Amino acid sequence: QCPGIKSLCLDLADWDATEAAVSAAGPFELLVNNAGVAMLQPFLEVSRDALQRSFDVNLHAVLHVSQIVARQMIAQGVPGAIVNVSSQASQRAVRDHAVYCSTKSALDMLSQVMAMELGPHKIRVNTVNPTVVMTDMGRANWSDPQKSAAMISRIPLGKFAEVDDVVNSILFLLSDKSAMTTGTSLMVDGGFLVS
Repeated sequence: QCPGIKSLCLDLADWDATEAAVSAAGPFELLVNNAGVAMLQPFLEVSRDALQRSFDVNLHAVLHVSQIVARQMIAQGVPGAIVNVSSQASQRAVRDHAVYCSTKSALDMLSQVMAMELGPHKIRVNTVNPTVVMTDMGRANWSDPQKSAAMISRIPLGKFAEVDDVVNSILFLLSDKSAMTTGTSLMVDGGFLVS
């Protein structure tokens, strides 16, 4: 749908490969950090591999890619916007999500620090924090009707988010319509956090 967009297929946990590929892909004005993993385990069963992989993708990769892109934005001397895809799970505990919740909470705080430090360079940084989104990952983790019913019952709008709900929020945060918005988390949760 967007012929001007070039895709890069990378393992974001590989810092050297990421550095080379992303550095060569610029110049940038906008960035959406959307890569994520959800390796669900009860707290007492969290494995080192799940912990490492989750932080590598959900936090470390965001920091690294954002550094590369922000440096290019600063060098160009043009305003920019970064949107990090977080989760409602950054602010509310969810059973079997100890690692996921932790990575997303860390992402929210990283985004606030980025907003503070990049603001003087006219780079805005925000997060979108959706509820369960009906992506492949969302369906895989929430297809059990008993599990999903408990979560949906806590969402005042009575449903999970669709991809377009998140995309539209991201587009708003990337656009000039949010020119005075930085360091914030935009909840796309159907009211989950108020229930």
